[in-house]
Amino acid sequence: MTSSPSCGRFAPSPTGLLHPGSLLAAFGSWLLARHHGGPWRLRIEDVDPPRTVAGAAQAQLQSLAAFGLVHDGPVIWQSARGDAYQTALDRLLADGHAFVCHCSRSDLAANGGLHHHCVARQARPDPAVRFHVPPGSIVRFEDGLRGPQQQDVHAEVGDFVLRRADGCWAYQLAVVVDDAAQGVTEVVRGADLLDSTARQILLQQALDLPTPRYWHLPLLLDAPGHKLSKSLAAMPVDAGEPVPVLRRLWELLGQPTSALEGIDDRDALLAATRRSFNPSLLPRADILLPAGALSAPMLQNPPSPT
Repeated sequence: MTSSPSCGRFAPSPTGLLHPGSLLAAFGSWLLARHHGGPWRLRIEDVDPPRTVAGAAQAQLQSLAAFGLVHDGPVIWQSARGDAYQTALDRLLADGHAFVCHCSRSDLAANGGLHHHCVARQARPDPAVRFHVPPGSIVRFEDGLRGPQQQDVHAEVGDFVLRRADGCWAYQLAVVVDDAAQGVTEVVRGADLLDSTARQILLQQALDLPTPRYWHLPLLLDAPGHKLSKSLAAMPVDAGEPVPVLRRLWELLGQPTSALEGIDDRDALLAATRRSFNPSLLPRADILLPAGALSAPMLQNPPSPT
């Protein structure tokens, strides 16, 4: 674990407008960074062009500004970071931690999609590059909310992709390189990314990069138990009325509502949250919301990103 000054971050993917689950992660990471007295960085993870929605990144930045969640330093765009990822990949290849792989999904289907050794029936003109995960690659870490974690990456994940066959950089490599470049020490994000953490720690170790502390916030689930970003993907948060939305998020993060009583100004409310935030009160389990729990003014009908 690194001893560098505390630094947090929020790293949305521009696949749509900010939904309540994304804003909950942003607010939680902002609160923890301010609580620790460190900077809060912002990164746009537009490393996957096929999934990027035109105009979504700018809309996300505008929403964050409307809620008063101001970042420190410049915004990093992953689409401009290819040279940094290539440098890291070259090192992994040179050190024997990565290899060129011609296997297709159909080649790996018999093994449940896991790659433990190359079984390609023929060479491909566009091979992927994978990280080699030998047997016994068991990663243990302490999550700030969910406690001790352990994953046998070889058995459960196998050799994972660093650069895809279509030439796109894989999330796992990009996020590790960028967290180190931004000096991130506290990764606060949704629990849907908990399974990625062990892979990222293996990469940090192979690249001699510091390992941040991880905090995986609860997911917001609808009444049937579906992830809210899936069931309400077309309904972003309403940035036109930030105060009631921030109050609701504060409550969902397990914080005392009494700390915000009588405050109707956004900046005054954010100042109060900084004074009163208590990480020990953050919920450990996903949050099941009853029908209508995030009605107006939390949600709006979205405009089309342009």
